[in-house]
Amino acid sequence: MKRFAAALAASVVVLTMAATAVAAGVRNVSPVEAQRIMATKKNLFLLDVRTPDEYRQARLKGAVLIPMNEIGQRLREVPRNRPVLVYCAVGSRSGAVAGYLAGKGYREVYNITDGIVGWYRSGLPIER
Repeated sequence: MKRFAAALAASVVVLTMAATAVAAGVRNVSPVEAQRIMATKKNLFLLDVRTPDEYRQARLKGAVLIPMNEIGQRLREVPRNRPVLVYCAVGSRSGAVAGYLAGKGYREVYNITDGIVGWYRSGLPIER
């Protein structure tokens, strides 16, 4: 029963975040666009919202891991005075979190639409 309640609560959070993403000013970017943003915005905060297991397998250099299910409790770790680039595996979770951040007043939020999978398929470097 506890697992069901936790799963239900997580689903509500995801749906709320997704609705916020639509309404907020999140900029969805391709992996190649994301790489350009990373190269030009030196103060960028790179946020990985996948699970710790996914992060251990592969990640983008310099990424900070805050799993999607922890973002509400750890929001203070995401700086408000820097652009934030969010990614996950394929762009779904990161899109929801990006919308959540924009809804909380973060002004410059980017979402990698294809996630780290698209990044890798584009031939861009990852860390293992």
